[in-house]
Amino acid sequence: MDLATLVGIVVGSVLLLWGMSSGAQGVAGLKLFADFPSVLIVIGGSFAAVLINFPLSQVLSTSKVVRNVFSAKSQDPNNIIGTMVSFAEKARREGLLTLEDEASELEDEFLKKGIQLVVDGTDPDLVRDILEIELAFLEDRHKLGKQVFESLGAFAPAFGMIGTLIGLIQMLANLDDPSSIGSGMAIALLTTFYGALMANFLFLPMAGKLAVRSGEEMLIRQVIVEGVLAIQNGENPRIVQEKLKSFFAPKLRLVEEES
Repeated sequence: MDLATLVGIVVGSVLLLWGMSSGAQGVAGLKLFADFPSVLIVIGGSFAAVLINFPLSQVLSTSKVVRNVFSAKSQDPNNIIGTMVSFAEKARREGLLTLEDEASELEDEFLKKGIQLVVDGTDPDLVRDILEIELAFLEDRHKLGKQVFESLGAFAPAFGMIGTLIGLIQMLANLDDPSSIGSGMAIALLTTFYGALMANFLFLPMAGKLAVRSGEEMLIRQVIVEGVLAIQNGENPRIVQEKLKSFFAPKLRLVEEES
């Protein structure tokens, strides 16, 4: 699991629980924040609204994207640059056709596709077009997952307010019993609490993490595109290395140089 995500969830949960239990009733006071109908209104309503807003197939497809929020797995820029440089060296020494066997063993399907296009003698402009079209659709898929969670983050507070209005209506209908007003008001406010909590502690941060992960992956893919075209053009491996290093921050370039 991604360490930042894990630390954020743990620290946030501990602080929230501490704050909720810090009243006069202590830990027992946590029961004040438990109301199952309020949870159903906020969570059920938010997901129902998302299903109305997006086609079912698109909502279901985001389940694959969610793993990127919790996964610490990311491609090392130095490994990508090293791979591209080794391909450039072999292509200069033995020719582009010799890359076919190594390309077939690659785990990265995008890189494998790029090398295979080069080996097949595809025109450089067409290679760029094909790879950039795939990049565009990849970015669209990433944006969809982010939009789903942003929508959940927008709907949750709204349904929290709706739940509060429902509770207030029910409370006002029983004004003849003054003893129920306090507890009724507390329950009515719980849905607003749940909506704000779900939006700002889960949905919107998850959308933000997906945006970060998407940016990282798109950068790596752009590096691959430039590397593949440089290999096809027969550029010097050292030039290829310097060109690809320019995509990354100086700190990462230093790591690559020291390794």
